Amino acid sequence: MTTTVLDGCAVVTMDAERNEHKVGHVVIEGNRLASVGDGPAPRDLPDATYVDATGCLATPGLINTHHHLYQWVTRGLAVDATLFEWLTTLYPIWGYIDEDIVRTAVTGGIGWLARTGCTTTMDHHYVFPTHGGDVLAAEIEAARRVGLRFLPTRGSMDLGQSQGGLPPDHVVEDLDTILRATVDAIDRYHDPGPDSMLRIGVAPCSPFSVTGDLLKQAALLARDKGVRLHTHLAETVDELDFCQDTFGCLPLDYMESVGWLGPDVWYAHGIHVDDDGIAKLASTGSGVAHCPSSNARLGAGICRARDLRGAGVPVGLGVDGAASNESASMIEEVRHALLFARATGGPQAMTARDALEIATLGGAKVLGWESEIGSLESGKLADVAVWRLGTLPHIDIADPVAALVLGSPPPLELLMVNGRRVVERDRLVNVDEDVVAGEVRFASTTLLSRAGVTS
Repeated sequence: MTTTVLDGCAVVTMDAERNEHKVGHVVIEGNRLASVGDGPAPRDLPDATYVDATGCLATPGLINTHHHLYQWVTRGLAVDATLFEWLTTLYPIWGYIDEDIVRTAVTGGIGWLARTGCTTTMDHHYVFPTHGGDVLAAEIEAARRVGLRFLPTRGSMDLGQSQGGLPPDHVVEDLDTILRATVDAIDRYHDPGPDSMLRIGVAPCSPFSVTGDLLKQAALLARDKGVRLHTHLAETVDELDFCQDTFGCLPLDYMESVGWLGPDVWYAHGIHVDDDGIAKLASTGSGVAHCPSSNARLGAGICRARDLRGAGVPVGLGVDGAASNESASMIEEVRHALLFARATGGPQAMTARDALEIATLGGAKVLGWESEIGSLESGKLADVAVWRLGTLPHIDIADPVAALVLGSPPPLELLMVNGRRVVERDRLVNVDEDVVAGEVRFASTTLLSRAGVTS
């Protein structure tokens, strides 16, 4: 068992008492945190590797609760479109993805998440072309290669345009195929154990791309298997209109009618939810993945994150698909969550520590992983981000948390996932970034060529 000691850094623990140490230390033994405390680390630990973290801030690793990693190779398209316009532009392109393109896209996307402080990410993959190969296996392979903790969801769409849905018919699957593939994904990959690096979720895409039968069957399947449920909800006014016209009710009321409320459910976006909806989410323990940058990029609106948290709704942060958030930076989402909350609710609407909490412990709760990750406490898994704040943009910001959240994104001195180094001195450890960049460019060019898109 290896021992790593982070010494001399400021520490934000996110423990129950929200303890912080102006100058503290973190001791990691194997894949777990052995101790977190104030002052210098003990010097007599046998065979320990000491890391001088003076001038740095150690935080729990950031947790991404909503993403579509395959979209990394379709960035910069339909940049001035609404959500529905954007989707109808990109659906035909995504229909040409395959396992090689997905493997490359996920390596690039998940690598950049790591570079921006993320130690755990989910992925919502819902496009499975008939001749695309095993795209789920490809993304799991990519996540293992980079080294992040991963919760991919087996997404799905079965409501094509001919049935009144938004996606073209050639990118949807039939119900039986979806259910068989979902069971297979859980049986092959889901690890519910306390040291798990890989869990699986069930995630039909959205009310406007799946049938009610799929939603009902998916909920029954997920609960039988003991895994979590995820989908998009209440993202745009267009979606509200669709649900009113199609189902005669608001999106959240529709999801309640098909069994989609409970502590095992989390929704992406949750922008257009009224007070009654917030109360319903809170009373059932249903969570929300707040995606401020993507929502702004698509002009969808601003999630009522303060009201949700005030009511007791679990709230995490998500970068969302890279095709609607070209930056896809977890640390930027922390800043944007704070700024958007204040833009609508005033300077007391959200503190820097609130925003950091949403990105760490909040994300862990949304993913059902809070007993193992999300805070720096003895016994928890060793997912740690170490940010260097002795740089020109940060050196004179009095509060290190303000420097991290309100300042420019700082260099990442070290990122550890499960006690292993994934980023060191702002570079990925397990993959060559320059090689991956070239592979991503080739994959993007190949995909756009297949789809007949010219620059």
